[in-house]
Amino acid sequence: MTAPSWFRKVRFEVPCTVEVEHTHESLHAHVELRGDPVIGPGDEVIVLGEPIEVPFGERAVLQRRATVVRATRAEELWTRLTGGFEFMELLEFSFTSGRRL
Repeated sequence: MTAPSWFRKVRFEVPCTVEVEHTHESLHAHVELRGDPVIGPGDEVIVLGEPIEVPFGERAVLQRRATVVRATRAEELWTRLTGGFEFMELLEFSFTSGRRL
């Protein structure tokens, strides 16, 4: 594993397995990186290849490559400092009774 740099981004490619399910029971996509590289705060994982489209009722497991982009030391520290305040931005809730408001 490479230590983060203050200014230069470190990039490397790894093989990965992508699982996408689009069924009544579940709608999810999971990526498993081979070699289990440690992904830290601020790091990016970019799955390479064409967009994956799975029709309703189906599940797909594909072998792809992914690029891991390590955060710079400054980005890692910023993510650690601000991450706790921004987690609610990942959530979206909608509660409606089906009636028109």
